[in-house]
Amino acid sequence: MVKRGLVRKLGAGVVSLVLLLMTVWATAALCFDVRVAWLRVPCAVVYLLAVAAAVLIPKRFWYRVAGCVSCFLIVLVWWLSLKPSNDGNWQADVSRLAYGKVNGDHVTIYDTRSCDYRAEFDYTCEWPTMEVDVSQIRGMDLFVDYWGSPWIAHTILSFDLGHNQHIAFSIEARKHVGESYSAIRGFFRQFTLISIVSDERDVVRLRTNYRKGEDLYLFHTTATPAFARSLFLDYIHFTNFLHDHPKWYNALTSNCTTEIFTLKTMSTLQRNWTILLNGKGAAEQYREGNLAGDGLPFDQLMKRAYINPAAKVADKDLEFSEKIRVDRPGFH
Repeated sequence: MVKRGLVRKLGAGVVSLVLLLMTVWATAALCFDVRVAWLRVPCAVVYLLAVAAAVLIPKRFWYRVAGCVSCFLIVLVWWLSLKPSNDGNWQADVSRLAYGKVNGDHVTIYDTRSCDYRAEFDYTCEWPTMEVDVSQIRGMDLFVDYWGSPWIAHTILSFDLGHNQHIAFSIEARKHVGESYSAIRGFFRQFTLISIVSDERDVVRLRTNYRKGEDLYLFHTTATPAFARSLFLDYIHFTNFLHDHPKWYNALTSNCTTEIFTLKTMSTLQRNWTILLNGKGAAEQYREGNLAGDGLPFDQLMKRAYINPAAKVADKDLEFSEKIRVDRPGFH
């Protein structure tokens, strides 16, 4: 009897904790995602009053649970009904959505981004059209950008077109004018996804030379040319999808790394926990043999892969991509 009573108390405690987390999330969703700003706090207050009534009025525990869950489900159904849009007053650097047209091995990519930076928020953007011969893609490289926690990073994939030319894809949160990225807001329906297609002198140099507190690491992958070409076309199709079908960004489930692993070509790679905690992804990919490192222990490879100093020296040099690869393991 004592054991049974203890199990019941533990079970009730677990259920109560889950309900608490559900209530916190739903309250935050109302505070962030109600589209009429002055209604956010009143909606959150009404929700909390409803949850309080569900907890205080019924005498039976499971009636209380049912009441709390019902309140949560009402908020969840509303939240899931929110639709993303490509219309908006977007920041200049994300004002256009790239898209590509595929004709055999020839791909024409429109509205690629090429920003000339004077400071992080002081820049002039051009949107050139790029012509890519997919048959010339020789491989691909991985950039990992840390801005705080070693567990979370931003990933950028760059494809080697030969002749020291590279084209990079950066899947990001698209921001409106006056908006800044917030990890907490990233768990709600605040941002849509954008696939930025650019040369490395834009998306890489922005992070190494102009933003503060960001550390960028460059790894050469062991991908075969065939794998890289297939993944490049997957990226083009995904970029086209976002151009025509807006999609919500989510810091946990739909971000710069999780979206990569939804691409068809990536289905051949093993899934693991580092897809969510992507700051540890490079170490795992190296262990699995997907990153080149000339046999170095990973901690030494990381030190050699750090490119901020080289990027600052190269800066606006037209050979930026070539110079940040000099003496990096795996690049020959």
